[in-house]
Amino acid sequence: MSYYSFADRHIGPDPAETAEMLKAIGTSSVEDLISKVVPADIRLKLIPDVPDAQEEHIYLRDLRRAAAKNKIFRTYIGLGYYNTMVPGVIQRNILENPGWYTAYTPYQAEIAQGRMEALLNFQTMVSDLTGLPVTNASLLDEATAAAEAMTMIFHTRSKEAIKNNSVKFFVAADIYPQTKAILATRSAPIGIELVEGNPSSFNFTADYFGAMLQYPGISGAVVNYEGFVKKCQDQQIRVVVAADIMSLVLLTPPGEWGADVVVGSTQRFGVPLGFGGPHAAFFSTKEDYKRDIPGRIIGVSVDANGMPALRMALQTREQHIKRDKATSNICTAQVLLAVMAGMYAVYHGPKGLKAIAMQIHQHAVNLAASLSKAGLEVAHADFFDTIAVKAGDHQNKIKEAATAMSINFNYLSNGIVSIALDETTTADDVNDIMNVFAKATGKSIAATKGTSALSQRSSAILTHPVFNSYQSETNMLRYIKKLENKDLALNHSMIALGSCTMKLNATSEMMPLSWPLWNSIHPFAPGDQTQGYLQIIHELEDYLCKITGFDAVSLQPNSGAQGEYAGLMAIRGYLIAQGQTQRNVVLIPQSAHGTNPASAVMAGWKVVVVKCDENGNVDIADLKTKAELNKDSLACIMITYPSTHGVFEEGIREITKIIHDNGGQVYMDGANMNAQVGLTSPGMIGADVCHLNLHKTFAIPHGGGGPGMGPIGVAKHLAPYLSSHPLVSTGDGRKGDVISAAPWGSASILLISYGYIRMLGKEGIKKATEFAILNANYMMKRLENHYPILYKGKNGFCAHEMILDCRAFKQSAGIEVTDIAKRLMDYGFHAPTVAFPVAGTLMVEPTESESKPELDRFCDAMIAIREEIRAIEEGQSEKDNNVLSNAPHTAAELCGDNWPHSYSRKQAAFPAPWIAENKFWPSVKRVDNAFGDRNLICTCPDVSSYEMAEA
Repeated sequence: MSYYSFADRHIGPDPAETAEMLKAIGTSSVEDLISKVVPADIRLKLIPDVPDAQEEHIYLRDLRRAAAKNKIFRTYIGLGYYNTMVPGVIQRNILENPGWYTAYTPYQAEIAQGRMEALLNFQTMVSDLTGLPVTNASLLDEATAAAEAMTMIFHTRSKEAIKNNSVKFFVAADIYPQTKAILATRSAPIGIELVEGNPSSFNFTADYFGAMLQYPGISGAVVNYEGFVKKCQDQQIRVVVAADIMSLVLLTPPGEWGADVVVGSTQRFGVPLGFGGPHAAFFSTKEDYKRDIPGRIIGVSVDANGMPALRMALQTREQHIKRDKATSNICTAQVLLAVMAGMYAVYHGPKGLKAIAMQIHQHAVNLAASLSKAGLEVAHADFFDTIAVKAGDHQNKIKEAATAMSINFNYLSNGIVSIALDETTTADDVNDIMNVFAKATGKSIAATKGTSALSQRSSAILTHPVFNSYQSETNMLRYIKKLENKDLALNHSMIALGSCTMKLNATSEMMPLSWPLWNSIHPFAPGDQTQGYLQIIHELEDYLCKITGFDAVSLQPNSGAQGEYAGLMAIRGYLIAQGQTQRNVVLIPQSAHGTNPASAVMAGWKVVVVKCDENGNVDIADLKTKAELNKDSLACIMITYPSTHGVFEEGIREITKIIHDNGGQVYMDGANMNAQVGLTSPGMIGADVCHLNLHKTFAIPHGGGGPGMGPIGVAKHLAPYLSSHPLVSTGDGRKGDVISAAPWGSASILLISYGYIRMLGKEGIKKATEFAILNANYMMKRLENHYPILYKGKNGFCAHEMILDCRAFKQSAGIEVTDIAKRLMDYGFHAPTVAFPVAGTLMVEPTESESKPELDRFCDAMIAIREEIRAIEEGQSEKDNNVLSNAPHTAAELCGDNWPHSYSRKQAAFPAPWIAENKFWPSVKRVDNAFGDRNLICTCPDVSSYEMAEA
């Protein structure tokens, strides 16, 4: 028996601290506080009926038993997913290291230089391998990256193309089936017409705006598409290529033969299969599209002292800012996985990657030669790692023999058996594959050394010193540690980000991700090999249904933005089935996340903005007017609850009734679900669909800006329209649009949320919500006499987060909210959410995992900063040369000979007594964003180019 439950470990305040906090905020008990915060008419009478809490060691024991139900076959299915070797130095020091997986998105560049350097390495790697100059910092998966490419070139068509109604997009028949499915999902709502066919017979006419190729294709054939691309260019048809990253080590890159966009997955660069994810997709393109590329880009700039510094380039924020004018809702990435893939290239270097790629290729060549010599026909002479064998009537026997030897192939139509080899393949594996064919066909097959017919690339790869300096494990270990030390993560201090919920990511939740029985399963493996996964998936779906009050859940969306889109597409599917295609208006409050209107536009709908009242709540009168005005065309409302302003709106049930009375559906943004769990639910409130940020409410770590998961829960009438998949059934009767490449998205990290629920149990999940609210209200009480609290609920309390109004400081002291954010770095803290949802404010969310001493340290820092502002207001500090406007302060600055400030070095870097024992040093001064955008560099610059800092 454990001395403490998992809930005791997860929730920060102990009983004594809880009593002190309740006294400070003036409530008699936690229940008394909750009764004043959550409206009585939406309170649950019973806790959701999930299982009772398990002790950590019992949970891990049971999870091992579930894992044992999975079967690890030698899998050669391919289709964008491959076995790989995760270098131990990367697994232990990145994948399993909270210094990397608990960091937040690098919006505060000065304390995120490490992971941004790792992402710059990733971008450089992708740019080198694809032959295109502009690359983003990763996307969610290959199939959705392909869809983003299609929509990008659609929305950037020339005026002439728009005038000519060029809406056709050619799709080569040999692209992956999951990619085809997602292209179909994304194209229909916005009026793109997909045309599938063979590139050799493509009709190059003016009604096409784009074309997509797979390189190599499903069958493994390597085709020279240079002539095809040239003809497309002559017709102003832009070309997207989905490419295998490992093949590009040897093959001529698509950028060199004219492709406009190259996308793909970096999974086989040292990232486990994980039953579908998470994996980092890549997206590279020409300079022409640098302002239109979706997702984030890490760019090189300089800091306030003119020294090199990194930051997210401006255009990576524009989609979010554009709201209903956006062409993509993607505002996330797969940072942790992109870091791993980039580090794989750093560790192996160009020589190592070429050796790996050549070994894979040679094994494929040998296998093809051996089978051909025995009289079996291999479909293509030019291939990289995948051969297609024309097995004909022998296909079923081959499948039986392969299964008996625990081997998976990909079985295509017309009797073709496709075999995709990888870096884990050995000569013994090749012999076993030959034995399968020998047994099934009755032929004698002897090992034969083949000769490659592949025409290899002539251009160099990975020439930058970073890819040629860390091939020893000692050097690699120190490089990883050097970058880790530049980043502030949860293993240093609390990250009080409103709307982002940076709670404990428990070790017991994370450990199973490294177990081979979970991370070595192909997403398209036969169902009898994945019974452990299916058990966990079905149980998690059941738990989430009970927590949300819904009838069905889809776990496919692999980010919050994907969840938004999936929810709207489920509504769209339902409306089409009901013959109500005229319903295309979405009501969205002014306070909504920027991704909400972007998602609505992607679903092909029109956005109508609803006003908020002076208290930050939805203006119900305005809502009613606009709902009635659009009664015949109303599709849904998108609403966040508790609101983005951090309060439980009292009129939420009236809001849902107004929408339903006018024929619409209620979509709830689940960003703040962590204030609902166990106390209320979307289903009870009246929502029809809600997406859940598992990386917020259910403890999946943010990973420096990804991975995430955004499953949706729906009411019974929407259940048939949940996400399906072209290769694997995701649920009986589901016929909804395909949203992500893998059937259950980033399936391996579902284990984290499953563990969170199982170890907290029914009482614990409620307690977590209660303490999130308690911690927020305690902080509000401590700070309200120093900073105005912008919005409060009816009884004067907040929900799980609050907004500090900092707008007056600009007039009184010349201090912007950004100055406060940067000054917090000197105190050892990451800033709360800056300027969202209201400009000039900070949105603070402590989560349930922080103890009272840590809450007090943060509050003490904020109070001290307020006094520093007051010193400026009263003329005791200079208005243009003070600790805030000059923040953050670096060690190099403090140790320098020149100190041109009226305040002391101690006040700059050690403004509070607790800092000295655990000082975090920002590695650069304040980053100059404007300089970086004027001089956009998104790959590793030559060492000599750092002289630009003197410009």
